[in-house]
This record gives sequence, C-alpha cells and structure tokens, in this order.
Amino acid sequence: MVKICCIGAGYVGGPTMAVIALKCPSIEVVVVDISKSRIAAWNSDKLPIYEPGLDEVVKKCRGKNLFFSTEVEKHVYEADIVFVSVNTPTKTRGLGAGKAADLTYWENAARMIADVSKSDKIVVEKSTVPVKTAEAIEKIMTHNAKGIKFQILSNPEFLAEGTAIQDLFNPDRVLIGGRETPEGEKAIQTLKNVYSQWIPEGKILTTNLWSAELSKLAANAFLAQRISSVNALSSLCEATGANVNQVSYAVGTDTRIGPKFLNASVGFGGSCFQKDILNLVYICECNGLPEVAEYWKQVIKINDYQKSRFVNRVVASMFNTVSNKKIAILGFAFKKDTGDTRETPAIDVCKGLLGDKARVSIFDPQVTEDQIQRDLWMNKFDWDHPIHLQPTSTPSNEKNVSVVWDAYEATKDADGVCILTEWDEFKKLDYQKIYDNMRKPAFVFDGRNVVDCDKLREIGFIVYSIGKPLDPWLKDMPAVA
Repeated sequence: MVKICCIGAGYVGGPTMAVIALKCPSIEVVVVDISKSRIAAWNSDKLPIYEPGLDEVVKKCRGKNLFFSTEVEKHVYEADIVFVSVNTPTKTRGLGAGKAADLTYWENAARMIADVSKSDKIVVEKSTVPVKTAEAIEKIMTHNAKGIKFQILSNPEFLAEGTAIQDLFNPDRVLIGGRETPEGEKAIQTLKNVYSQWIPEGKILTTNLWSAELSKLAANAFLAQRISSVNALSSLCEATGANVNQVSYAVGTDTRIGPKFLNASVGFGGSCFQKDILNLVYICECNGLPEVAEYWKQVIKINDYQKSRFVNRVVASMFNTVSNKKIAILGFAFKKDTGDTRETPAIDVCKGLLGDKARVSIFDPQVTEDQIQRDLWMNKFDWDHPIHLQPTSTPSNEKNVSVVWDAYEATKDADGVCILTEWDEFKKLDYQKIYDNMRKPAFVFDGRNVVDCDKLREIGFIVYSIGKPLDPWLKDMPAVA
C-alpha cells in the first residue's frame, strides 16, 4: 500500500488529503500536525474548519484509510510521499519584511524529513512558496540526507474556499512541477498516478519546478488584479451615475475576458491574494524588475483604497461622525460558505469605524466571537503563523465590540448596517423588521451588492451600494479620502 503523509492540517492539507483518501481507497493517508487541539478537532464531530461537503468526505474515510495524528516523525518515516502544507507567512522583520515569505516552517519541515527518513521519498510542496524554494529545500535535504534520495515536486493548490471539495473533485487543472531528469520524471509520474484515479489525464499538467511555483503566484495575482480592476471602476461608477453591475456584465460577456471575478465589493481577502502578490513584488525587486514590482503593488493599493473608501463613505454619510453610534456588521468571513477570516476586509472596516469611536455589533453565521476578537487586535500577518504561535488572549478593555449570533440582535437600535460578507441569508432578512428596530435615519452600506437597493429605499433606508448610482442623501454628503 502506498503511504502518503501530509504535514499541516489546515485549510489546504485537511480537505486535499480527505479527498485523496476518498478517491484512492488503496492509499493510506495520514495528516499530521503538532497542534494537539487541531488534530483532536479533525478526529471529532466538529471539524476545525467549515467547508461545504467536507464533513461527509472525512466521515466516509476517517479510521479506514484517512488518519489524523500528532505523531509527525513516525508517519513521515513510514511515508512514500510527503506533502508539506505548512504556513509560509509574510516576514514581519529583517530582509524583505512586509513582502517576502518567511520559510522558517518549511525549512524546519525539510530538516525533520531528512533527519527521520530511512528510505527514498517524494517531497511535495503544497504550500504556496516563492519561486526557487524547491532548490533551497533540495540543498537542505541533500546536505542532511545520509544517503537517502529525495525528489522535490511542486504541486500548488488552486482551491477556492467555499467550493474547495467540488474543486478537488473536479479541478480546472492539477499542476505538478519537477526536475527534468529521469528521477524527477519518475517522481512526477508517481504523483500523477495518484491524481489520475479520478482526474482526467488532460487536466493534469506537468512543468519544470520553477514554472509550477511561479504559476501559483501568477494565478492569484491575475485573479486579485481582476477584483481590483472592477473595484477601481466602481468608484468611477459612483461618481458618474453608472451601475458597476451593468458595466461588469457588459465587460464579462466578452469571451476574451469572461464574467468571473468581476463583482465589485468592499475588497478582496483570504490567505493568498495579498500575501502572494507581496511575494511576487519582492521576487521582482530581487531580480532587478522595479517596474514590474510597481505594477503588481498597485493591485494591493487599490484593494486598500477600496476598504478605506468604504469606511469614509460610512462616516461621511452619517453626519461625518460615528462616535458612540452603533454600527451593525453583517458578515466577518472574507467570503460566504467559509469561516475563514484571514485578511478579511471586515477587519480593516471595523478598525476604521472603531478608530472613529463607533460601537460595532458583529454577526457572522460561521465565525466565533473568539476569532473575531483576536482578529481585531492581532498584529498584521500574525494570523499566518501556526495556531499554537498565535496570540491566545484578547484585551479585556475592548468595550466597543460585541459579537452576537443573530442578525436582528446585531441591527437592533443600530444607526447603520454594513454588509461585509455575501452570505445568502443576508438577502432573505426581514429588512422591514430591521428598519423598525433601528434608529433613524437608518443606513445600509452594502459592501457586497447583495440587497435590492430600491426595495430598501421604499422601506425608508438610506442605501449605499458599491458602484451603484448614489442615494440622493449621499450626493449631498460626499466621502473624502
């Protein structure tokens, strides 16, 4: 029986290995992590991450050919293929701070694999890593190998949270990069044989190592660029009376462009987009390409601008102050159908409102109060370190933040409502009931374009929706950056 071990039981490692176990019953798959609480959660009825369909997959395989363990070295020693899906946070100090990837956890994993291995292994990069990481990892492992041979492959993930299981069942492509040597090609074929048990051959792409590593960064940069492009247009739509939904639809019908990732919003979030673009910027700078670096920096700048523009609009609309006003925040996750809050725009929006002394009441159907409180005071990039190295407590003096488990409770006696995640249930709320229980004038700031602006205005709301023609009230109170 082929044995696979995955180091890292997070958003990538857990779901990916669960699907491999489901689709390849002849392969034993073990997911290992040093976090005892995380592994305990994977072995419980309440998994540590929320992802539609994940529960069913795990329950079908767990205890049969899918296992979760804290015995990292034991299972690495036994494995034929080792996936490495550890954190690659952005450096916060030293060379490349704020842009470069911190490969500390990757290097530690590589040294450990070399130390405990007594047989040849295929080591697979599953984390998003900078171009040429494989070369560095090869050097570390070769110098510590004690005669054991390792083949390093790059197999980046292209999952979208919220649809990760379906993406794994039916991916656009699976990308495998390896050395262009007989040993490298044999390793590529071994991994290809795993995926080909459920994925058509034509969807499994093979490249050299550097192309695979760069393709992941490039894909995320292109996707983020599309969001920043439509968000940049959204501000122009508001200024001119155009409707960004109509503009993006017209643009998206061009088959060369397509409709995906053209929805205007309060900004993009998630663990990858910003981090990968900053990484790309750093790599360009290191390779003497400042103009290329500046081009990609602009994608991040527009995203930051969009978030601050949203906060400015809220404050300006409400008589230029939100001090001691209750603002309901509907949605804290960075997108619907996930509990993930990494780099969610809600963090910056809430911090902006709290900076003007607002009282915020937050409701999200999948994010815990503990997570929200930690996100609101955690230093930037702390979230990307392993859970056991993240802050565990929150300041007790944060009196202006309350987290509730009901949208109606969040909006009761509120002056304004900010919709920051496109959860389907927010489209179906009884907005008449919400309006009746709010202070007047009652404002709705739709950062995801999920509500019917005309219907809400008929109820009596003053409505701001990203990229839509402005409410007459808002034209009289323009937002200034």
